[in-house]
Amino acid sequence: MTLIKSISGIRGTIGGRPGEGLSPVDIVKFTAAYGSMLKPESPERISVVVGRDARVSGSMVNSLVTATLTGMGIDVTDLGLSTTPTVEMAVKDLGAAGGIILTASHNPWQWNALKLLNSEGEFISAREGEQLLSIAGSGDYTFAEVDRLGVIKYDDTQLRKHIEKIINLPYVNSFAIKMAHFRVAVDAVNSTGGIAIPLLLKSLGVEIIDELYCTPDGRFPHNPEPLPENLKEISELVVKNKAHVGFVVDPDVDRLAIICEDGGMFGEEYTLVSVADYVLSQKPGNTVSNMSSTRALRDITEKAGGTYYASAVGEVNVVARMKEVGAVIGGEGNGGVILPELHYGRDALAGIALFLTHLAQSGKRCSGLRNTYPDYFMSKNKIQLSPEMDVDNILSKIAGKYKKHPINTEDGVKIEFGSEWVHLRRSNTEPIIRIYSESDSEVKAGVLARKIIDDIREIIRE
Repeated sequence: MTLIKSISGIRGTIGGRPGEGLSPVDIVKFTAAYGSMLKPESPERISVVVGRDARVSGSMVNSLVTATLTGMGIDVTDLGLSTTPTVEMAVKDLGAAGGIILTASHNPWQWNALKLLNSEGEFISAREGEQLLSIAGSGDYTFAEVDRLGVIKYDDTQLRKHIEKIINLPYVNSFAIKMAHFRVAVDAVNSTGGIAIPLLLKSLGVEIIDELYCTPDGRFPHNPEPLPENLKEISELVVKNKAHVGFVVDPDVDRLAIICEDGGMFGEEYTLVSVADYVLSQKPGNTVSNMSSTRALRDITEKAGGTYYASAVGEVNVVARMKEVGAVIGGEGNGGVILPELHYGRDALAGIALFLTHLAQSGKRCSGLRNTYPDYFMSKNKIQLSPEMDVDNILSKIAGKYKKHPINTEDGVKIEFGSEWVHLRRSNTEPIIRIYSESDSEVKAGVLARKIIDDIREIIRE
């Protein structure tokens, strides 16, 4: 069993002994700590929005979370089956003190998690995460007396409101999408994307939708992370049915992968690139992605007259940098699109609407649109370390070795070699260093990664 307690949330495999898996005891403990952190000293009531993906454990976790919050005297707005971006938007729209999304994102069906939001509908900060872990560790929380218990309100309107806001964005052209007569395939991995995406597509005027794994029963038919090795079936479906495009989301609908009409992968890194390209054509400005994302975003941003900025890995870091530089769009290379005019959170539904508008107005096939962007290839590796090794010292020595090159040490070490780069960062949960490299060919990216791995091994031997 696994339980991972971090400043970004609590996740683990369901069951096991308390403290070893995500047991009912752990769910109650961390929910109570979160409620205690939100609760002001004043006697005024606060509310929290709760929504979940379709995991088999979701109903059980939801019952524990909502009961714990009401037991602390906190009112709950329960959205039921929802998406991460929908919950994020609802927190702000409903004036709630925070939100909890019950989803383990791309992790397999045995997992679940508590994703924790602040009153802006954004992930809690590192400082707040540390505060929560401290409260949970000390057990310093108090439950309400019987006349102060919270109440639960059920709200199934938020997803439709979310979709309405997307359709009303100035960048979304529903008429162009309708006139393009797109046939669209969808793989929602039997989670809440199976509810949300067909609803969105129909609202955009798409009349022919090929649904694959759109029954929200939480029984994932394949690994739910939207990577090429997991997408063979939808790729074949797109070709068989002559669909114009295929969309794949993870269980909580904040990551988007795109399949071209020929069954080829558009490239998860290029979801943000293509959508940003379109948005920048309508509203020039700055962009942000994390340091482990493709250089292609920088290329298309500078071509449009804007400035590209990199952030540390993690959505909360991307959002902070976007606010700092006034970015018009940003996100992460894992298929996460963040459009501030909608909300500061990764949103696959917004990504779909923006991409379809771009595709319709370009007059190109999906593969043809992909060919308009620079080709970069990424190599993702990791090197296992023994627990006693000083990771910070290793990274410092790597930075020293390549000090003549542009280096960013905000999040590990990122070194630029012209149009190539390599990013080394320590894992927060394992004794490993992750090594991402990018170049204009798979071979070159692999060679660059191996060179850095050899450097690390030499430092360890010393």
